[in-house]
Amino acid sequence: MKKILALTITAIIVVFLLIYAFIYFVPYSEGVRSGELIKISRKGVIAKTWEGEISQGISGAQIFSFSVLDKDKESIEKLKEYQGEYVKLVYVERYATFFWLGDTKYFVTKVEKEQSPHFRQ
Repeated sequence: MKKILALTITAIIVVFLLIYAFIYFVPYSEGVRSGELIKISRKGVIAKTWEGEISQGISGAQIFSFSVLDKDKESIEKLKEYQGEYVKLVYVERYATFFWLGDTKYFVTKVEKEQSPHFRQ
């Protein structure tokens, strides 16, 4: 009986680790989005995650929400610096997420400041 219980618990742990590895390491898509950075914040009760939003339309008609992993410290610092500016975000979309990684499936990996197309000189 103990052997069956141990095998069952081991199988459950292995399945969970495989699912986690798939979600974490296998991207669904990769892309680039541009817009005005309207929010970057660290939120959560148990697990604090970095969450942000960019406005891709006029007056916030189209909002793109994203998360940033704690390991991407350079991206977090740039997002804080570029608050309210027009930015280009390079991101990875995952199949799903876990609450300790972020609220969205979109994870920003690189941030660049861009010139707004609304105010060309």
